[in-house]
Amino acid sequence: MKTLKVLSLIVIMTVVSAFTVKPDTDGYKVGDLATDFSLENIDGKMVSLSDYKEAKGFIVVFTCNTCPYAVAYEDRIVALDKKYASKGYPVIAIMPNNTDVKPGDNMEAMKARAKAKGFTFPYLVDKGQKIYPQYGATKTPHVYILEKTRKGNEVKYIGAIDDNYKDAASVNTKYVEDAVDTLLDGGEVKVKETRAIGCSIKV
Repeated sequence: MKTLKVLSLIVIMTVVSAFTVKPDTDGYKVGDLATDFSLENIDGKMVSLSDYKEAKGFIVVFTCNTCPYAVAYEDRIVALDKKYASKGYPVIAIMPNNTDVKPGDNMEAMKARAKAKGFTFPYLVDKGQKIYPQYGATKTPHVYILEKTRKGNEVKYIGAIDDNYKDAASVNTKYVEDAVDTLLDGGEVKVKETRAIGCSIKV
């Protein structure tokens, strides 16, 4: 009986660690201050974090059109913006891929995808691929929650949106929602880092 319990515990810990252990990467760590950027939106305008004077923070999502994982999360990303933008945490989506490698992620395709899915948030292109390495993003989707502080935009969470990319109805833990809700309540985010599950960013 003891052996069975130990084995069960090992299996559970292995499954949990698949999401909650973040591989070593260069880029921001929790507690770092994220520098601002100026990236082109699908409407042709340049967008910076500093444009959002009333924001309390940001849900920065590196995502794209062509990755099946990113596509699986699109409706959930839209839902995050609808839930939290009015509370001070808008979604800022950034497409990081090299469009020579992935032409399905070019600006025209981004415009079409945003229109088809009813994106309510900026969908920016990381032209020259200068921003995603600063963050340390490796996947699409890859989320960074920033909180506005007196020091600057402080990284509070890095990783996945939730624990089930296959089926939104089967999600047990909503990492991003839990983190933003905690920040809105003035608390300390409990799960600060998880493993981003998705396609590798194309360089």
